[in-house]
Amino acid sequence: MKAIAIRQYGGPEVVEFTDLPDPKLGPDSVLVHVRAAGVNPVDWKVREGHLDGILDAHFPLVMGWDLAGVVRAVGGAVTEFAAGDEVIGYVRKDSVEHGTYAELVSAPVRTLARKPSALDWAQAGGLPLAGLTAYQALVRALRVRSGETVLVHAAAGGVGHLAVQIAVALGARVIGTAGTRNHDYLRGLGAEPVEYGEGLADRVRALAPGGVDAALDLVGGDAVAVSATLVADPARIASIADYGVVAHGGHYVWCRPDAEDLAALARLADEGSLTVTVASTFPLAQAASAQALSAEGRTRGKIVLLVD
Repeated sequence: MKAIAIRQYGGPEVVEFTDLPDPKLGPDSVLVHVRAAGVNPVDWKVREGHLDGILDAHFPLVMGWDLAGVVRAVGGAVTEFAAGDEVIGYVRKDSVEHGTYAELVSAPVRTLARKPSALDWAQAGGLPLAGLTAYQALVRALRVRSGETVLVHAAAGGVGHLAVQIAVALGARVIGTAGTRNHDYLRGLGAEPVEYGEGLADRVRALAPGGVDAALDLVGGDAVAVSATLVADPARIASIADYGVVAHGGHYVWCRPDAEDLAALARLADEGSLTVTVASTFPLAQAASAQALSAEGRTRGKIVLLVD
C-alpha cells in the first residue's frame, strides 16, 4: 500500500511517500480503505518527536489518527461492521507506528463509528479527533447545560469551530475568541465573537457582565488565566493546550477514542447541528505541505488529506 511514513524524527524533509506492507487484520479490528485523513497539529508534533516522552514510537512510522473510509474486511470477532460499511475513526493506539496517512488501516472497532451521511469524505475525515476533543471537553469535562454561557478560545480553528456548534446544540450561549477576519464566520456558527489579545476579559464582560459559566481553552498562553477571572467555579475551565489548568482546579483534556462519543458526533451531523469546515485539501503524497500549513496555526476549520 501507499503511505506517508517517517524513519526518524525531524522536519518536513523526513516525510516519505512510500510503499509499505498492507496492515495485518486483528480479530477485533476492521481493514479500512481510507478515503480521507484529517491533518491535526499533533501529527507534526509526533513527526518532530515532541510526544516521544509519552508515546512509544516504532519506525517506519505512519502518521495520522483520523480517517474516513470504507470497510474492506473484518476480523473474526467483529459483529459491529461488515465489508462495504462507510466509517469514521479516531485510530489512536498505545504507540505510534500504524497511522492513518495510508491507503489501508487496520482499526480496532472501539475507534470507529458509522460515517454520517450528511458529510462528504473530506468533512468526515476531518471530524474524529477535533470533534471528539470538543465533545469530550464540553460534555464530559465541563458538563455544559442548556442556558449556560460558554467561552471558547480560538473558536474558528479546527477544534474551536466544532466546539461552538456542539455547545450551541447543547443549548448554550457561546462567546468565541478569534481575529476580526473570522467574526462573521463565528456568527454564522451561532457564536458571539470577541477579539483575542489584551483586554479580552473586559470585552467578554461587556457581553456577559456576570462572567461565563464555563470556558474552553484551545490555544494556551494567557487563556486559562483570563478564564479564571471570568468563571466562578474553576472546575468549569478546561484546556487542551495548557496542563497548568489543573493547578487552577480545571481539567486538562486529552482526547480518547470512544465509539459512542464518535457516534454522537455523527448523529449531530446527520441532524444538521454539526458540520465540518474544510479549509484545504491535499493529496496524500503532499502530506508534508499539509502539515506545514497546519503548523502555521492560522487555519479556519480543518486540513484534510484525500487518499482516494
